Amino acid sequence: MVHIHFIAIGGAAMHNLALAVASKAGYKVTGSDDEIFDPALTHLREAGLLPDEMGWHPERITPDIDAIILGMHARDDNPELVRARELGLKIYSFPEYLYEQTKDKIRIVVGGSHGKTTTTSMILYVLNRLGIEADYMVGAQIEGFERMVRLSDTAKYAVFEGDEYLTSPLDLRSKFLWYHPHVAILTGIAWDHINVFPTFPEYVETFRKFVHSIEPKGAFIYFKGDENLCLLAEELRAKSQESGVKSIPYDAYTGDVAMQVFGRHNMQNLQAAMLACLCIGVAPDDFYREISTFTGASNRLEKIAETADSVAFKDFAHSPSKLKATINAVRERYPEKKLVACMELHTFSSLMADFLPQYKGCMAEADLAFVYFNPKVIEHKKLTPITKDEVRDAFGTKNVEVFTESEALQAKLRSLSYENTALLMMSSGTFDGIKVKELADQLLRQ
Repeated sequence: MVHIHFIAIGGAAMHNLALAVASKAGYKVTGSDDEIFDPALTHLREAGLLPDEMGWHPERITPDIDAIILGMHARDDNPELVRARELGLKIYSFPEYLYEQTKDKIRIVVGGSHGKTTTTSMILYVLNRLGIEADYMVGAQIEGFERMVRLSDTAKYAVFEGDEYLTSPLDLRSKFLWYHPHVAILTGIAWDHINVFPTFPEYVETFRKFVHSIEPKGAFIYFKGDENLCLLAEELRAKSQESGVKSIPYDAYTGDVAMQVFGRHNMQNLQAAMLACLCIGVAPDDFYREISTFTGASNRLEKIAETADSVAFKDFAHSPSKLKATINAVRERYPEKKLVACMELHTFSSLMADFLPQYKGCMAEADLAFVYFNPKVIEHKKLTPITKDEVRDAFGTKNVEVFTESEALQAKLRSLSYENTALLMMSSGTFDGIKVKELADQLLRQ
């Protein structure tokens, strides 16, 4: 029996990896965390993996543990981590363990500042529909998939969403640098994670390292409308004789197959996914036939309410490029409807005063635009306070109204008429406890 212990098991990716490992024959999984919320709480409880009590318990780190998997939520002075290092136990980061389990497989990795979850989901959806087995890690729930992580002894392929954020408290490199793809996709580079990459050149550099981590004779699929990706492709072509890596530019899909997803950005994602599948032998006609029924990944432009003349969507958008792409997609889809767009500043980058100017003009296509942030979250993250006026000025368009109280935001939303309206709710958080689907349904039917 192989005993794997997860430090910070409650994370979205970590608990899904724990479930995947526990499902393999001959593996025992334990874990710890100082706080666990749903859906991880329910998933771990149902699988019998929920820790007996919250907190860190170094006495449970014993020499018989075969490996530790360390989550990003844990600090480098975590008591269990300290004990594991004292015992000389093998310690993996999340991406390092994924690579270890798939190092003999053909790996497809999707990176980029936006669209990587959707593109990864598209690839997996088509492979699943075609009966092609693959291991995977993706940042959202996909129709037809029980979990967000799968590891097996039988799959020939592994498909990973490649995150540029830090690997672990002990490894400050980007996660996707661990994966060494045979097929790599980059959807675009738009500055994010300013707390980790304080300048745009530093941010670009981690993508350069990713491109140069592609396995020999692999493929680099990149959006040709991004000038920084084009420069990276030129660098790669200069080394092509040495590496044998093929550069493959793409643009938006413009074919005549009816799609469930919409927006130019999704058509770009779709074309990237097709090229990745083509690299492993999937015929284009087969890809387009199957992708025509793809309705999207959870929380990615997900339809959450609809009436005869109005519709509401939920999206994970929070960075400037994601926010703009999502709003523009809805505007293009519903040009005759009033567009009400509501977003929450919730991440480190979005709440930093120095980063706010990146949002200029991002919500210009909305008829009404509401921006929410909680000053207590800024205080908790130990960031410099920002004001409503600073946020409004940063977005730079007259349609933007800023709120700092969830109740006031909800009151404003309830005061509006939703006749012939498209409502768009965007956040990587919850607007401080709003049940977005319930609220959207109430608003459209009021």
